[in-house]
Amino acid sequence: MPVKTLKLTGERFELTPQDDRFPALLRAIPKPPERLYGVGASDALRPGLAVVGARRATPYGRSAAKRFASMAAERGIVIVSGGARGCDAVAHEAALAAGCPTVAFLGGGCNQLYPAENAGLFQRIVDGGGAVVSEQPWDFMPLPYTFRERNRLIAGLARATLIVEAGLPSGTFSTADEALAAGREVWVVPGAITSENSRGANRLLYQGALPIIDDESFADALFSAYGCLKEPTPPAADGAAAPRGTPTAEEALLDALRAEPLGMEALRSLAQSHHPRGDALTWLVVWLATAQRDGLIAQYPDGRYGPRVGAGRGRR
Repeated sequence: MPVKTLKLTGERFELTPQDDRFPALLRAIPKPPERLYGVGASDALRPGLAVVGARRATPYGRSAAKRFASMAAERGIVIVSGGARGCDAVAHEAALAAGCPTVAFLGGGCNQLYPAENAGLFQRIVDGGGAVVSEQPWDFMPLPYTFRERNRLIAGLARATLIVEAGLPSGTFSTADEALAAGREVWVVPGAITSENSRGANRLLYQGALPIIDDESFADALFSAYGCLKEPTPPAADGAAAPRGTPTAEEALLDALRAEPLGMEALRSLAQSHHPRGDALTWLVVWLATAQRDGLIAQYPDGRYGPRVGAGRGRR
């Protein structure tokens, strides 16, 4: 529940559409807010990238939120989200780690922080040059309908909205609807067709959203929407790009686990396919232990293995 006595420290502002500092993008949405109440830097309310996803995020969703929010923030793009548990919080954290301002839109007033467990995150957003904002008065208690209402502000302040994980129905899916209503781009990270948390995301792809399938496709999207230059790929020693050859057994397993969590039977089958010589099971057990030690993968509560939250491409 909201914590009424817990208040953010920092500069406070109130903006109406008549103010010069009021974001131009929010003036252009179908239902502009009558007033914005915020704590932090009002100049952080500039065109950004909305990164949203499931509250009960899977490790896959959290990893995607961190990965792509980091890439955008490193290019100086403000990350906009809702401060919720799961993917939203991860996206804000990634922006802070990159030293880039981030904006959190709340469902209630800024004196009614929700979720209360993210109060420390909200304060770091303010301290990091970003802003915590609401269209509700300072002490307004968050209600179910206000979260849906604030989704139009998240999408409205962004030139594009990136959906990293969304079920059906979900607040995340409604944010995509708001982005489309405002004439903004919707980008989606595909998920496994067997995952309930990806039903909404995959439905958006079916309806024509832009798929973000890897770092390169995301960099292309950023360049198109924000004019950000892509980072050059380091050349090989002879000046030519180094092509990737047939993947090793380790690479094949890592790629499979990045796609979806797998149990021992599926992993054993993959190991036998890519490591046909010797005792594949023994090799697999040793590799799993080593990969967990190196922080590349983790074993989930249901016994399956998948990428560790926050793990990058890892060592090959």
